[in-house]
Amino acid sequence: MDITDVVRLSAETGTANVPPIEGYEVLSAQWRETEYLAYGGPAKEYTGGFWTGEPGAVRIDPWPYDEICVILSGRVAVADLDGGRAEFGAGEAFFIPRGFAGDWVTIEPTSKVFVAVTR
Repeated sequence: MDITDVVRLSAETGTANVPPIEGYEVLSAQWRETEYLAYGGPAKEYTGGFWTGEPGAVRIDPWPYDEICVILSGRVAVADLDGGRAEFGAGEAFFIPRGFAGDWVTIEPTSKVFVAVTR
């Protein structure tokens, strides 16, 4: 795996899916929604929460779970072992697949919300 396996989460990078409304109580006639799916599969365990970090770097080889990150403030980079690198800032979301090998670099003090899923 390399940096191309780290996916920015947006309408442009996901697969459009309109979920069925069954089980919803529609309160307004104009209700519309579209999910832009980036990954999925059976989950064994999951965890998530709020994270803060100070500038520095750590190598994770391999990444132990699928992780979705939403950067609230600050700036981080994810780099693969071949030198590929992607940076993310406030308001950006991304997915790191389980098995990715590389570096997490906190460029400036950062906060994020994350969900980590073990398959």
